[in-house]
Order: sequence, then structure tokens, then C-alpha cells
Amino acid sequence: MGLVVGFVVGLAVGFAPVGDAEVLHRLAALPGVAESVAAAREACTALRWHPALRRRAAEAAAEATVRAARASAVLEGAELPEELVRDQLRGVRPLPRDAVGATVAGALRATVEAGRLGEVTRRSPAQALARLHTAAAAGLVPDDALGRPRGPGELPSDLGGAGRPAPPAPELSARLEALAELLSAGGEVPALVLAAVAHGEVLVLRPFVAGSGVVARALFRAVVVDRGLDPTGVAVPEAAYARSGLYATALLGYAAGTADGVAGWLRYCADAVTDGAADGVAVADAVLAGRLAP
Repeated sequence: MGLVVGFVVGLAVGFAPVGDAEVLHRLAALPGVAESVAAAREACTALRWHPALRRRAAEAAAEATVRAARASAVLEGAELPEELVRDQLRGVRPLPRDAVGATVAGALRATVEAGRLGEVTRRSPAQALARLHTAAAAGLVPDDALGRPRGPGELPSDLGGAGRPAPPAPELSARLEALAELLSAGGEVPALVLAAVAHGEVLVLRPFVAGSGVVARALFRAVVVDRGLDPTGVAVPEAAYARSGLYATALLGYAAGTADGVAGWLRYCADAVTDGAADGVAVADAVLAGRLAP
């Protein structure tokens, strides 16, 4: 990639012809980021060795998926009881047939898909985004808009954008290409920094006519799982985002493109992973004690 990904990150690290991995390492060196990333890594490592994940990891991951999807939908203004989302995942009870139900169902499908993408996030980032959007937005947009970034004259209709107008199609296309190149970065890259940048870019760009917020959080999860930070997918950073009350504020800092703003977003995402790992421990404890609803 000739320049760093997008206008936002370019302002934070300085426009310079450096490689993708170098960009990520420069971002990781912003004030306070390394400490927050290290804390998140330690929390995820501790979670990975929880006794419940030795033989019942699939059960814990399913419960984490429920909690993550519900929290992601809450951030879109759609809230349903956790037990109803759990029943939907098990296929024993449908969600309401309204906009709230469709949004929650989309968040659940996208969160499940995030756990399945694996190396697709690296090998074919555009395909990963298309798969996540198809999962997130089914029933919310026409079928011909599923998995397809906005075209000329199309504007996003959902929440988000950090208070800024969504970029038009030509700029959107260029920034998505830059993001894809960053996601494809090889070698030793700071996984959490990469995931946070991808998360922030999709939120700011709002590349789809609807569902971009759910896609952004699902992409964050997919990168964190694929790059080995939380390979079991049991951490629930989405819950930390939803209860912090600072999600939109942190995103505004990222969108501003200053070093302080981008560093604040990276620390915020890292801290959410640390808190989400604690949620994962609670899930694993419940699995081990047989406290989850049958």
C-alpha cells in the first residue's frame, strides 16, 4: 500500500510510503496503546486457559455469541431480552417480525459468521465484508444491496458516522481498498490494533446502506479471533462497548484523525477486550457450573 489506510489513520501516523505492518506498529506506539494492548492480551490468555474451555469451548462460544450479538444490536438501538436471543440461536423461538427483531437477528447472524470467517479476513477482505453484511442486513435492505458497498447517490440510512457525512462512492471505494490491503498485511502485526482500525474505518465510512455498525463490530471480532488474540471467541467486547456509554465519543476521536483521537480509540477498543475477557470468564464459569439455561 502506497499510503497508510484512509485519511484518518494517515493523519495519526503521518502520510508516508510505508508498509502495512509498519503502519500498524506505528499506531501501536501511540501514547498508552501498548499498555492497553498488553492488558488485553493478558486477559485473553487467562481466559483461554479457563477449565471450561478445555472440553466445553463450543458451549461457551455459543453463549458468548448470544451476548455479543445482543450488545451489538443494542448499540443500533434494538434491544431484546437475552433469553429470546439465546432461543433464536437454538432455533426454538423466533424473534419479533419488526425492525427491532430484524436488527437483532442480523446481529446474531453476523456474530456467528464472524466466528466462521477465519483466514478470509486476510485472504479476501472484500469477501469477508460482503459475507458479514449479507448476514447482518438480510431483511433490512433489498436483496440486491446485500454484501454490496454503497454506489453513486446511495446514502446510509442507519445510525453512526461519528457526526460526519458519509463519504461518496469514489472516496468510499478508495478507502475500502486501503482497508483491504491493511487487513491483508502479513508478518507479525498487532492484532488488536488492526481489528480496532478496521472497526473504526467501517463505522466512519458506513459503506453499506444499512447494517454498517453491526458489520464493523463483527469484523472486529473476526480479526481478533483469526489473528489469535481470542481464538475461542469467548470474550465479549461488544458488551463492554454497550455498557461504557463512551462508544460514540471514542469514535469521534478516531474520526478526527489526530494522534490523540486515534490513540484514544485504540485504547478504548483494547480496554473493551480486557473487560470482554472478564465477561468471557463469567460465561465460562457459568458453563462449568451448569448455570446456563438449557
